[in-house]
Amino acid sequence: MVDEPVGVGEMQVRPAPRRRRRKPRIGSNILAIVVSVIWIFPVYWMVVTSFKQRWDVMTTTPQFLPKNPTLNNYVIALFDSTFFINLQNSVIVVGFTLIFSTVLALFASAALSRFRFRGRKVILVLLLAVQMLPGTALLIPQFMVFNQMGLLNQYAGLILAYVAATLPFSIWVMRGFFLAIPKELEEAAQVDGANTWTIMWRILFPLVAPGIIAASVFSFIAAWNDYLVAYVFMKDQTMYTLPVWLASFSVPNQPVDYASQMAASVIFSIPPVIFFLIIQRNLVMGMSAGAVKG
Repeated sequence: MVDEPVGVGEMQVRPAPRRRRRKPRIGSNILAIVVSVIWIFPVYWMVVTSFKQRWDVMTTTPQFLPKNPTLNNYVIALFDSTFFINLQNSVIVVGFTLIFSTVLALFASAALSRFRFRGRKVILVLLLAVQMLPGTALLIPQFMVFNQMGLLNQYAGLILAYVAATLPFSIWVMRGFFLAIPKELEEAAQVDGANTWTIMWRILFPLVAPGIIAASVFSFIAAWNDYLVAYVFMKDQTMYTLPVWLASFSVPNQPVDYASQMAASVIFSIPPVIFFLIIQRNLVMGMSAGAVKG
């Protein structure tokens, strides 16, 4: 007689917490959907506009789907006089920036995390301080130095500027991964007769690979999307990179062909998307591991 009311009471009380738990989940899901729509709408509008006729872009009534879709905008962008030349410039500059920045950051982060030497903390503080400086503040000094060294309008000058801009952050990211590796692994390898290079390439390098990928993504984005440095350092139009080529669709005192510009923007966005799809799994693992271990 006493147990039954208690059981009934428990059955009446249990649904309440479940309902309370569902409300925050519904609210967070709705908020996530709203934020996702706001974030993805500009990308959607860019892609849709790239298939519109030129006169449909300028209508006051928005068209969420092109009435008369066309590929002529992509033809105009792809067969622009300097597109393939500027694409080649971007591939060369970004490729060498990734290689140099990754290799230098790998060895520098290994030295700053695994070895003890005088001035190590000062170097770390300086790297962090350089990372905090805005890039525009360093543009004029870099321009003057590179001008004296004859590096303007040269691949080497632009690559060197990008490496200098991305190297501090890459070192800090990889350093967190090196610090997370137990030193007992190195000590055990040394007992087995392994030298420093063997330990580096067979033990440390595979464990730091996610951090290398995370740092390479940052270097890729910084080098691929940069407009200001490439425009200032490169004087010849044939030496421009794709961001400068993309800006050439907006010429002062002339009507802007927004449809072709959006088609060029889509083309410009394809290589980063492909790059992210290739390294997506390793990128997520590397960023999450770096956030926890670093």
